[in-house]
Amino acid sequence: MSTPDEETTGPATAIEADPVLQEVALGTQWPTIDPFLFCAHHLDHYPEGDGDLGPAATFEGREIGQDFAGKDGWNMYHGDHVPGFPQHPHRGFETVTVVRQGLIDHSDSLGATARFGRGDAQWLTAGAGVVHSEMFPLVDAEGPNPLHLFQIWLNLPAADKLVDPYFTMLWSEDIPKVVRTDDRGRTTTVTVYAGALEGAAPLAPPPNSWAARPESDLAIWHLEIEPDATSTLPAAAGADTVRVLYVFDGDGITVGDHPVGNGTGAVVRCDAPVTITGGGQTAAVLVLQGRPIGEPVARYGPFVMNTEQEIRQAFDDYNRTQFGGWPWDDDAPNHGPVQGRFAKHADGRIEER
Repeated sequence: MSTPDEETTGPATAIEADPVLQEVALGTQWPTIDPFLFCAHHLDHYPEGDGDLGPAATFEGREIGQDFAGKDGWNMYHGDHVPGFPQHPHRGFETVTVVRQGLIDHSDSLGATARFGRGDAQWLTAGAGVVHSEMFPLVDAEGPNPLHLFQIWLNLPAADKLVDPYFTMLWSEDIPKVVRTDDRGRTTTVTVYAGALEGAAPLAPPPNSWAARPESDLAIWHLEIEPDATSTLPAAAGADTVRVLYVFDGDGITVGDHPVGNGTGAVVRCDAPVTITGGGQTAAVLVLQGRPIGEPVARYGPFVMNTEQEIRQAFDDYNRTQFGGWPWDDDAPNHGPVQGRFAKHADGRIEER
């Protein structure tokens, strides 16, 4: 997905009055527009756990260590017993991990750990470099362990590429929600991860995030739209702000008079309010909005910088320092079968939920 061109975003005409500027079919990794780098959508229907946080199922037919085939509706990813992503480095951008169902066990090179999920989000500024693991513990040994999450990669401007790593927890109990009821009593519920909406102020992002700058006009909203419910998204603040709607559940929505099917990403006008109407089933939509950073992007694997030389430097620095080293005995630590939701930060501060 690319930014709409000059002709599309110019003065409105009868044709351009359509609020949908561009559409794209969605897969597992959703295309995004600056300042976002991409969005990974994970939906895994894990079976009951085996008592040791792995699936109570055979691994036959799976490429363990590189299992992305979706066999039986779930993946092991890079895990060899517990699903997930063992230790790996990042530099130069942020991850915003929104967990709608299931749990993630986080551990990192700063010595921080967390178990979060069930509506929580973690916002991690990789900055100068961090190594972390993200494992998906299957804590229920009596029934299924569904996992549903988004991991959004958000770029950093050049001035902040090498800031100190930092993560913030956004706990589900604290994340604001806006419930809109139309004149027929049908509701749209908006979960506000970033970007104020109708007076609902989001929790603060990390201090060096692009989202921490008021001029970023950045928003991350999750919409749950009852059948045939109608609501309106307000105009964005910035003239160059870009807004994308990702329809990922239900049987589609209508934006203005334009139908947008399930499994579709739609770039929509945001210089004026836009009306969204649900379809015949409850619909779910992720909204990503922001003003572009507008800088060159050089990326290779886990590193996102501005130039190829900076990418080479990132590899050199990681090979030399391991970004502080890995302080854990296991490449894929987990927090056991009974641990609740918590976070232990690098400074020793502990949050429990």
